[in-house]
Amino acid sequence: MSRRRTLGTKKKIALLVSAATVAGGGAFVMASTSNATPPAPKSAAESTACLGLATALGNNEKFIADQQASPDAQSEARIANRQAVIEEIKRKQEASGCAVGESAQDSQAAQPSQPAQGGQQGGQQGGGAQPSQPAQSAPAENPGGGAAAPGQQVCNGSTVTLSGEGGAPAASSNQFPAGTKLKVTNLDNDKSTTVEVTSVSGSCVLLNNAAFEQVREPGKFLIRRAVIEKVG
Repeated sequence: MSRRRTLGTKKKIALLVSAATVAGGGAFVMASTSNATPPAPKSAAESTACLGLATALGNNEKFIADQQASPDAQSEARIANRQAVIEEIKRKQEASGCAVGESAQDSQAAQPSQPAQGGQQGGQQGGGAQPSQPAQSAPAENPGGGAAAPGQQVCNGSTVTLSGEGGAPAASSNQFPAGTKLKVTNLDNDKSTTVEVTSVSGSCVLLNNAAFEQVREPGKFLIRRAVIEKVG
């Protein structure tokens, strides 16, 4: 009887040791997995989505700087609003795997490397000469200011991104007064939206989140080829 009990005890010890070894191995695998180096954040030059968010961030930072340089009675409220927008853009950057806080100003933003396409997109993205497209040409005497006539195309060569603001579809601009109606068409998917300018921004035209969703391509935060028309 005593021998059976002794053997039973030895077997139990062996089983416990085996179980501990397996558990330890599993813990090691879990620890190794959790300690794996996360992928490096993407820069604006590596991702179109990151470029769009960096551009939006840069436009809002420029707007704040302009308000600080020439303040008025509403500047404090505008700056507070844009600072909240900047924090939201940074959250989007983090969620998209982009470098958080990277900023790029509108037409001066670095462009992601892409195969050459006859040089058509390079001029628009870099703020240089626009390809020959009669439908997008505006009279030289009025290249995109607030005095443009209804039906005239404006902001030629500008990229379009989001302001990060919520609410109903609307736009902000540094060239058109509140109440101006603009039609923005994304030539890459032929989607368009007509919105009213409701606030000032640091760019010719920025779309708020709701308006941008109406014309964006999935996963992108920048419209490189856009036609902007003043319609009212």
